[in-house]
Amino acid sequence: MPIRSLSRYRRKRNFASTPEPKPALGKRRSSLAFVVQKHRASHLHYDFRLELDGVLKSWAVPKGPSLDPRQKRLAIRVEDHPWDYRNFEGTIPEGNYGAGDVIVWDRGTYRCAEADSQAALRRQLRNGSLKIVLRGHKLRGGFALVRFGTPRRWLLIKANDQYATLRDVTLDDCSVKSHRRLPDSKPEKVDRKRRRT
Repeated sequence: MPIRSLSRYRRKRNFASTPEPKPALGKRRSSLAFVVQKHRASHLHYDFRLELDGVLKSWAVPKGPSLDPRQKRLAIRVEDHPWDYRNFEGTIPEGNYGAGDVIVWDRGTYRCAEADSQAALRRQLRNGSLKIVLRGHKLRGGFALVRFGTPRRWLLIKANDQYATLRDVTLDDCSVKSHRRLPDSKPEKVDRKRRRT
């Protein structure tokens, strides 16, 4: 199977200087995986990733997921990531795309809410309305990803089910893989020109 969908991922990275996984497809299994990585790059955000066709379909969620169905969280579609990225934690060095620290904030399995098949997921993704059920450590139950405006702009919305709550799930800030937290944010660089005026 070709890995054309990983070409953007490959172009943006220098694998001689970043510890991120090289492009490769995952093997087919009975259950599909999802992962949410907390990533402090130029801005703190959460990377929401769904396994489909051997790769991780990916969205950057600036405010992180919410368990409150009234909260519609912006999710920016980004390039597909390789299957092995689901376990990636560590530091992407300065000078590399996405430089900063990454932890595995949540992970588990997922399925299509309407029909338990990858064909249904592909169709929903093309149509811009993806309805899924997550079984993770922190995120459980129904969620929807809905495209609006441009092809890259989506909303991540919690379904109103037994797992919905007003509790801010992002306050649970430990990795489910290593129990680490992201290091404290780096001090902002001072603009020398502004300091002289």
